[in-house]
Amino acid sequence: MKTIITYILITFISLLFSNLMAQTDSIPANREPQSIENIEYFNREKEKIIQEEKEQLKLTIEGINYRLEREMISVEKANELKQKAAEKHARNIENRITILENKLALEERNRDFENRLSLFDSGKIVNISMRNNSPTRKYDKRTTSDLVLAVGFNNALTSGSSIDESDFKLAGSRFFEIGWAWKTRVFDNSNFLRLKYGVSFQFNGLKPTDNRFFVTDGGLTTLEEYPIELDKSKFRMDNLVFPLHFEFGPSKKIERKDYIRYSTAEMIKIGIGGYAGFNIGDRQKLKYRENGDKVKEKLKGDYNTNEFIYGVSGYLSLGSTALYVKYDLNPIFKDPNIEMRNVSVGLRFDVD
Repeated sequence: MKTIITYILITFISLLFSNLMAQTDSIPANREPQSIENIEYFNREKEKIIQEEKEQLKLTIEGINYRLEREMISVEKANELKQKAAEKHARNIENRITILENKLALEERNRDFENRLSLFDSGKIVNISMRNNSPTRKYDKRTTSDLVLAVGFNNALTSGSSIDESDFKLAGSRFFEIGWAWKTRVFDNSNFLRLKYGVSFQFNGLKPTDNRFFVTDGGLTTLEEYPIELDKSKFRMDNLVFPLHFEFGPSKKIERKDYIRYSTAEMIKIGIGGYAGFNIGDRQKLKYRENGDKVKEKLKGDYNTNEFIYGVSGYLSLGSTALYVKYDLNPIFKDPNIEMRNVSVGLRFDVD
């Protein structure tokens, strides 16, 4: 049933975008750009608007699917959210293209404006040409913002041990991050250095090896073998953090009549920085069979984890996809527990 509903929703979204693109291809004659230069610019900008909204919709649906897979929302709620997201971005495309049409129409109507005023002086006609030669102030958008999604493998490094000796499954332990980031150009006339900052939720999962789970005894948290065979043992730490990165890389300067932009789309970007924040919750999930019945336990409590989170991170990207690495400098558990530090490697998706 879930698969059928998903297929129906995907079909609905595709039809919605197809219908909107057909509408935007038939612009009323009185709003069409007249000059060849503006026609070409309009077509480029229209395709860019459609692509941007599609990418935003794709990321939104990925986030909804993630919440659905982890049973944070129901199938009905997920389908409702997907439908609303599709309708929202379809309206965004329509409105943004309308704004673009009106902007071009206004520019063409006022281009080379000239008002000739005839004055009569002693029987002679004096023509005075009045032309608007005042320079137009160009709008420079120095700060942009976008959604951040990251996903990949997670693990914990123990002091004095290598990753091969980890107490956690290498492929089974994963992380997910979702947040919002702002990017500000540092220098006035150069976009080589940007400051990227924001807020994110990090969900770091660890799956112990050898049928073990975490047990607390006062201030100690240890891994112990479960008395019966486990189908799943997973420990998850939820963090609220505030990342800060220095981003380096080239950009393309786009200069129009009334605005300037610096685009990093399809450009190499290197980000170096870190994050700091707070642990907002720990939980442990156990799945096993008992007397032939499936049993699922969700255990919440104080696992003696550190409340203050801080670490270093970096990314290397081409376009909107980046290789992403983060490493917690704080130990996962408080003293006197063994020092374990969380490490993550995966992909990060930022909209340019």
